[in-house]
Amino acid sequence: MATDPETPETPGARTAAGGGRHAGAPGRPRRIGLLLGVAAFVIAADVISKSVIVAKMAHHPPIRLLGGLLTITLTRNGGAAFSIGTSMTVVFTAIAVGVIVYILRAARNLRSIGWAIALALLLGGATGNLIDRIFRAPAAFQGHVVDWIELPHWPVFNLADSSICCAGVLVVLLALRGIRLDGTRPLTEAPSPGPAHRAPESSAAESRVADATGDER
Repeated sequence: MATDPETPETPGARTAAGGGRHAGAPGRPRRIGLLLGVAAFVIAADVISKSVIVAKMAHHPPIRLLGGLLTITLTRNGGAAFSIGTSMTVVFTAIAVGVIVYILRAARNLRSIGWAIALALLLGGATGNLIDRIFRAPAAFQGHVVDWIELPHWPVFNLADSSICCAGVLVVLLALRGIRLDGTRPLTEAPSPGPAHRAPESSAAESRVADATGDER
């Protein structure tokens, strides 16, 4: 029988799992294929779009679309997403490598569809920009990222930046819902019985004592 990939863990599921740290996780399939598939799509879309922009827009004025709501242009960014920290190219390259390594290590326990998509978007976006930093001018691991999407009152960005932002939104939503990488949720403790729950038992005990006293008389 199919198992809901993101359901709260139960004591029975914890027992069936053999006392593992995350209840019910062994019963869910790993989502490594989904992670790699989505990441590969993001990387391909980012690399192809940048190659087309560099080839067609190098000596072309910006193209305004949708009445100026969207502008296609070509800029080169030595910083992070949305042109942040342009003088720290090497630092952002190292951070991107660290993010990619962490995601690949975390994939061993990845059983949540939501987390698989979120990490795939982050992995694809980080890898897409890292490719620019490694292979583009002015030097290896110091290359400038190609940005080409411009919106009103917003820094120029690319598909990799968009993917990273979408990943951030998904991570926040998953964290708020309490969903772990393996698709389980923390088991909520049952509330301890208060005075209202003990009242019937106390009344029954008092009744038995009164009956016993009446029999002795």
